[in-house]
Amino acid sequence: MRRLNAISLALAALRHKPLSTFLNLLLMAIGVAMMTFIVSASSQLELGASRDANGIDMVVGAKGSPLQLVLSSVYHADIPTGNIPASAQAELAANPLVAGVIPLALGDSYRGYRIVGTTVDYVRQYGGQAASGVVFGGAMQVVLGADAARNTGAAPGSRFAGSHGLMAGGEVHAHAPYTVVGILRPTGTVLDRLIVTPVASVWRVHETDPDEAHAEQHEHEITALLVRYASPLAAISLPRWVNSQTRLQAAQPAVEAARLFELVGVGADVLRAIAAIVLAVACLSMFVALYHALEERKTDLAILRALGAPPRKLLLLLLAQGLMLSTGGAALGWLLGHMGVGLLGQMMVGQQNLALSAWRIDAQEAWLLPAAVLVGMLAAFVPAVRAYRTDIAATLAHT
Repeated sequence: MRRLNAISLALAALRHKPLSTFLNLLLMAIGVAMMTFIVSASSQLELGASRDANGIDMVVGAKGSPLQLVLSSVYHADIPTGNIPASAQAELAANPLVAGVIPLALGDSYRGYRIVGTTVDYVRQYGGQAASGVVFGGAMQVVLGADAARNTGAAPGSRFAGSHGLMAGGEVHAHAPYTVVGILRPTGTVLDRLIVTPVASVWRVHETDPDEAHAEQHEHEITALLVRYASPLAAISLPRWVNSQTRLQAAQPAVEAARLFELVGVGADVLRAIAAIVLAVACLSMFVALYHALEERKTDLAILRALGAPPRKLLLLLLAQGLMLSTGGAALGWLLGHMGVGLLGQMMVGQQNLALSAWRIDAQEAWLLPAAVLVGMLAAFVPAVRAYRTDIAATLAHT
């Protein structure tokens, strides 16, 4: 019953100073929201990047930026570095250090979703299974990832023409329409955002394009090769051999992804530091508010003591106020942080980049609530001890 009274008194005290209560809640919420956003977004991006690159040891493409090659060929989040001869696939596949090679032919899209010329092995690489229809079997047949199918409205049996370029709005290849033969189940990988077809489809579209009438005179080209090593020795010798070729470049997704997240991590560390400063300011603000409230209500507290309230009741009263402010601010901040992740996820979905879920809870978030509670208790500790040591006679004598 005494605890209930302390809580009731704490609520009444907070309601008595609505502006101060709101500002303290807001400061705490901003700090926790920033922490939640950083932890959730960064962990999901790293997990998604790791999942998309799983099983791909090396990417072979045209000379240029290794990071750009990985982003364009593994994550489909950048433009390719160029094209390479299709004969490079057979060369690599014949190497005993290579366990598997998957070709990619990029260049077209449909309503902003990339059309990827490849083999059925690419679908298997990400555990793709047909939710309806079948996986493609011949040229000009396509299967759509779950997100691409949902947002384009395509279904088995429908036909469409791709457009030139990897973004919506390019010139339409109306002379060579594709036929949808299947829709894939959601995999939680980059496959969900792609339209997949045999490499021969991409060649056919461009060989019969009126603007590329002489394309058939040249050797077939592809954009990149996804390579899986047969032994650890390949990691040492294969990239070196590939890079010695005139037109080829090797990039290792694990290395490039680590480099990318190292760069991104610097910005994340800065944001974490800012969030920590905000939490420290929230702690200081809460301390000042509770301390001033104690000074203003010394007489009230002394009267409570005179009426028989034990010292621990006053201690609990101030601690309860700090606990309510910190817990309420932490809960509000957690919600705001995840709403921010969801908003960023919607923006990234619109650009067909890595997907983020608003309400995916990361294990690292477990420390946020205890940390916020600790901040609140620290802020309330000194005022609570002063309330505990209230001198009834001296306080009432000065009123």
